[in-house]
Amino acid sequence: MSILVLGGAGYIGSHTVRQLIDAGRDVVVADNLATGFTAAVHPQARFYQLDIRDRQALDALFESEHIDGVIHFAAYSQVGESMSRPLKYYNNNLYGTMQLLESMVAHDVGRIVFSSTAAVYGEPRSVPILESDPTVPTNCYGQTKLAMEQMMSWVSRAHGLRYTALRYFNACGAHPDASIGEAHDPETHLIPIVLQVPLGRRESVSIFGGDYPTRDGTCVRDYIHVTDLADAHILALDYLLSGGESDVFNLGNGVGFTVREIIDVAREVTGHPIPAVLSDRRAGDPAQLVASSEKARSVLGWEPRYGDIGTIVETAWAWHRSHPHGYAEV
Repeated sequence: MSILVLGGAGYIGSHTVRQLIDAGRDVVVADNLATGFTAAVHPQARFYQLDIRDRQALDALFESEHIDGVIHFAAYSQVGESMSRPLKYYNNNLYGTMQLLESMVAHDVGRIVFSSTAAVYGEPRSVPILESDPTVPTNCYGQTKLAMEQMMSWVSRAHGLRYTALRYFNACGAHPDASIGEAHDPETHLIPIVLQVPLGRRESVSIFGGDYPTRDGTCVRDYIHVTDLADAHILALDYLLSGGESDVFNLGNGVGFTVREIIDVAREVTGHPIPAVLSDRRAGDPAQLVASSEKARSVLGWEPRYGDIGTIVETAWAWHRSHPHGYAEV
């Protein structure tokens, strides 16, 4: 039984591949390397460099490999870019997923775990956010992810494909041995941006908005360690392989931290003062995004192992300190 991980050279994908292989699973990785890295691909995985928009390449892969389940990370994910280049996101995220699902149906591959996002909720009406809450995305990225979920739902009804959509919150941290971690260009995630200051790559960190209705005026987010996310994807796949029905799950720690609190934790972990500069709010930033993950815990048996924010930042710091320029040095 082989598992196909699309986007397995990327941040969360590479950690999921690592967890699968450590568990003795046979893994196939496909990635176009637009944002992924060959150095992040596990040497025990069979690697195909392909784009999911290439139907012929997908068909050839499914014909040469016996794939029992798919974990789908292959999507563009920069919120800001999605607003300025929406057609790029519709082309890759939606059209690519359409090609993937068509190929899966044609080759009778009927189970897929989909990397979705909390961005499908938009500005939440209440916190913590439940899977049943309204989905009203405020950016194109979230809209494409929601449309991908809906596409899978209709394909499920028509062809019997079963899927799980995992809506996760702020992915962060790195593998505990610091061998793989987060490397984006440009970097948009808070924790690696903050850690660029003690690395000498920027002089200070910007805080976008200090007047939100939160405990210190800065945005609150739910931070979830990348290894915990990897565990959840594997549990979701096994849930489908054992006969589970299509479903949607939130993934988060259920605890929110403000931007200022994250910076304070990073100062403690790194021993660096990390100057912070207050800037104007960014358009579309919700004040609070915190997940309820009770459904994932009860249905999938998922239990985060890295819930402590200090531990999360420590793993990120170990990766960035040993790889200050990401995979460029590997």
